[in-house]
Amino acid sequence: MKLFQSILILLIFLTSYPVNASRDSDSYDGNIFPIYAGNGAVVPPQTTIEESLKNERVSVLFFYLDDSSDSKAMAPVISGLDLIWRNNIDLIAITTDELQSDNSETDLYQPKHYWNGLIPQTIILDSNGQVRFDMNGMVNIDDLNKVIGELKGIDISDSSFSVESFNEYNSIISEKK
Repeated sequence: MKLFQSILILLIFLTSYPVNASRDSDSYDGNIFPIYAGNGAVVPPQTTIEESLKNERVSVLFFYLDDSSDSKAMAPVISGLDLIWRNNIDLIAITTDELQSDNSETDLYQPKHYWNGLIPQTIILDSNGQVRFDMNGMVNIDDLNKVIGELKGIDISDSSFSVESFNEYNSIISEKK
């Protein structure tokens, strides 16, 4: 029996495959926020678009796919917004898998209404539900902070933030001096 267990353990180690996760590939590695941003609290969203609009809060919508290298690269920026503005905005990260139908959506409470079909897409809604920022691809965290600061009435013109990777999978947000 011991010989069988030893052989089984040896086979497991010899036939195992390496795990390859890469921020620069369009491979599916799992949820991008805990892997590439070190912040699993972003998903699932803490609120819905409907709740955010009814509560008249500034909302950041982030449309992404877990198997998109561009979405993986934006994950630390979105996570940084969560760390900086956590109690002041509603951050709603939405995977677009279920949005990819041809139906047009007119309901302001539905994510499909805001998504333009490309990923990643970052949208900022003011407290009245008006789109104040809408951009696809990589977005600088300072640009997002500037829009949010203006909407919240906070002067952040003297502040500048950077997203710094401390390993391939996690990043930190720091204020530039």
